[in-house]
Amino acid sequence: MRRAARQGARQNSVCGKEPGGRSNALRHFGKQDKEDMKDMKKELTIQENYTLEETIAAGLFEGKTYPWEVLADIEGFILELGPKLPAEEYAEIAPQVWAAKSAKIAPTASITGPCIIDQEAEVRHCAFIRGKAIVGRNAVVGNSTELKNVVLFNRVQVPHYNYVGDSILGFRAHMGAGSITSNVKSDKTLVTVKAEGEEFPTGLKKIGAMLGDRVEVGCNSVLNPGTVIGHDSTVYPVSCVRGFVPARHIFKRPGEVAAKRD
Repeated sequence: MRRAARQGARQNSVCGKEPGGRSNALRHFGKQDKEDMKDMKKELTIQENYTLEETIAAGLFEGKTYPWEVLADIEGFILELGPKLPAEEYAEIAPQVWAAKSAKIAPTASITGPCIIDQEAEVRHCAFIRGKAIVGRNAVVGNSTELKNVVLFNRVQVPHYNYVGDSILGFRAHMGAGSITSNVKSDKTLVTVKAEGEEFPTGLKKIGAMLGDRVEVGCNSVLNPGTVIGHDSTVYPVSCVRGFVPARHIFKRPGEVAAKRD
C-alpha cells in the first residue's frame, strides 16, 4: 500500500492544500510523480476494489481491468448463467428472472428480466427492478428502490428510496436512504472517468457509480456519472460526488476528502 509520506501528501492535496500550505482549492488531488500515477490507476481497478468471491457474477469480470468495462456485458451474462443455475436452488419465477428459492421477494415488487436474485436476498415492498440486474446473496433491495443494469455483490444494501443504474456495488456496500447514482450527463455526451488529472474515456453514455467493497454512502447523496469510490470509503450525507474518491477516505464535501485513521 502507499508509503506514509505519500499518504500524507495526498491528504494535504485532497483537502485543498499542497504540502507547505499553498492553496489548491480548485483541484481535488495534488500532482503525482510517475510512481504515484501508476499507483492511482491501480486503485481504480477491479482487482483493487472488489472481492470476486463475493458475487455470483465473478465470471463477468474475467479479462476486465476497470469495473465500468463490465456494464455492456451484464445482460448477456445473465442470459447465459440463468438457465444453468441448479433447479433445486433456483427457479425462473418470470420470463428471464431467476431467483433463489431462499430469497424473500415481496409480492408488490416489480421485476423485469433479465435478472438473477441470489440466495437469501431480500426484495422488499414496491422495489422496482427494470432488468439487467444481479442481486447478490443476502443483499437488500428496499422500498421504492429502482435498479437497472447493475451488479450488487453479496450483502449490498440499497434499502430505502435509492436509484442505482449502470453501476457496480461491491461487497457490503451500503447506500443510505434517498442516495442515488446519476447515470447520464446533462449534455448527454459520453462519460469520462476522471481521477487525479487522468482521464479514462469509457465510450459509454450511461455510467452511474463504481463502489468498492464496504463503501458507505450517506443519505440523500448524489453520485454523478462516472464516480468511482475506492473500497472502505465513506461519503457524508447530502453530498454531491464526482470523480474519484480513494480507498479508505472520507468524502466530506467537494475539495475536502480526508484519509481515514487506522
